[in-house]
Amino acid sequence: MALAGEGMSLRQEIALERPPRAELGDYSTNAALLLAPSLGAPPREVAQRLGAELKARLGDGLDRFEVAGPGFLNLFLHPRWFAAALSEVLKAGERFGAGGASAPERVLVEFVSANPTGPMHVGHARNAAYGDALARVLSLHGHEVVREFYVNDAGSQVRKLGESIQALARGEEVAEDGYKGEYVKQLSAGLADAANTEPAELGHMAVEAMVSNMQASLGAFGVVTFDHWVYESTLHSGQPSPVEHTLAILEAQGQTYRSEGALWLRTTAHGDDKDRVLVRSSGEHTYFASDIAYHQDKRERGFQRQIDVWGADHHGYVARMKAAYDALGGDPEHLEMLIMQLVHLVRRGERAQMSKRAGEFVTLDDLVAEIGVDAARWFLLSRSHDTTIDLDLDLAVEQSSDNPVYYVQYAHARIASMLVKAGPERVAAALVEQGNYDGGRAEPEHASERGLIKRLLAFPAEVQEAARRRAPHRVAAYALELAQEFTAFYRDCHVLDVQPQELESLRIALCVATQRTIACSLDLLGVSAPTEM
Repeated sequence: MALAGEGMSLRQEIALERPPRAELGDYSTNAALLLAPSLGAPPREVAQRLGAELKARLGDGLDRFEVAGPGFLNLFLHPRWFAAALSEVLKAGERFGAGGASAPERVLVEFVSANPTGPMHVGHARNAAYGDALARVLSLHGHEVVREFYVNDAGSQVRKLGESIQALARGEEVAEDGYKGEYVKQLSAGLADAANTEPAELGHMAVEAMVSNMQASLGAFGVVTFDHWVYESTLHSGQPSPVEHTLAILEAQGQTYRSEGALWLRTTAHGDDKDRVLVRSSGEHTYFASDIAYHQDKRERGFQRQIDVWGADHHGYVARMKAAYDALGGDPEHLEMLIMQLVHLVRRGERAQMSKRAGEFVTLDDLVAEIGVDAARWFLLSRSHDTTIDLDLDLAVEQSSDNPVYYVQYAHARIASMLVKAGPERVAAALVEQGNYDGGRAEPEHASERGLIKRLLAFPAEVQEAARRRAPHRVAAYALELAQEFTAFYRDCHVLDVQPQELESLRIALCVATQRTIACSLDLLGVSAPTEM
């Protein structure tokens, strides 16, 4: 939004933000502009009253305030306020920014769920990085998070994979609609007696091998272990099976009907554009029936919120799935389907294709081998999930300030080196001294010191927004801004061997708080925080 002295369009929420220029204060708020109508007073008058109230509450912590433009309130804080704020950050320790969820929920995040008939490609890599980072953010914010991978191991595709493997094992041509690629050849060579095993059984053997490979690839990519691996085939087993159980619930609630020999769900009654088939006239369950049963199973396991991270080709499934969830008696607002957009690899300004050993796509393993885990995760997470990414392979491996992940990691390593030079005893003493700040010591007088503290103080709100908006890319943007703020501080303010000693303690403590926050931000993204580079 616009700040003091600038035009603005009113938003329906009060904001406290850092002005773009130092002369406009440390913080600026539009509160008076939004409160004035309900108070029946001019915005500038409301801003004056609000400033006086803040002055009374903050005392010497608020040096002064100014009313500017149509009613913006600009706040100029005293250095001792910054020193006290840094003390609170230090007291929070490694948990700075954690908690804060006003209503913690039990959340299931289902992500990746790559088709087990082929290796994971770059699109799955984005899905994996995003789902993992989102789960980390939600957990830090205070929610109870469970991670799940759904293995689609039912249907004709598994038999088709088995037929493709068997054809290769027998030296025959793979069917036109079969599975091709180097990975199919490897499965054919690696599975025992592939030439003579029944195709459906062979397909399930291949799925198990592919799932094992996926687990290895995800582990190498830094994805925290999934709590559950749920197989679609289990939804069709048991008496009654979860699918039959779910269909019975829908029928009992009058949500289904029969037409042309098939069983239909009345999704149009719940916002979908047409009704959907659950059981074909042949008696075969549709994939949609399995999906509904899977979400009902999640409900019955007691999750207050379900978050599905789906690929770009699933956009058309959102309305029908929400309609089905509503038909089951669930609140559609508690079911979130986040659609990932595509990833394009770019080298020397042009779309790149690395290797094609897995058929017509670039695998997750290819990407990691090319640019490493940290760069891959950073670049896949640096943009909102609903926008297409052009991943610059050349920039991703560049060791310079132009590479954002390198820049942030270098800031962390620089602090680590500085703290080693100071020595553990001096660092510990500085933390005790500044962590128990009660006035009377050195205070952050330099603008770069205050700027760095303000950036640190923004971290809890960034975590909250990243959790609320399902936006891990905000953490990446914040980490880069924090590293840039530290670089300015490092340029302007000597840390070690400065006098008085209280000033050195302040700056050492500020470096520790910054290092911790950078490390936490990187960890939320699944990126390492090196101490040497």
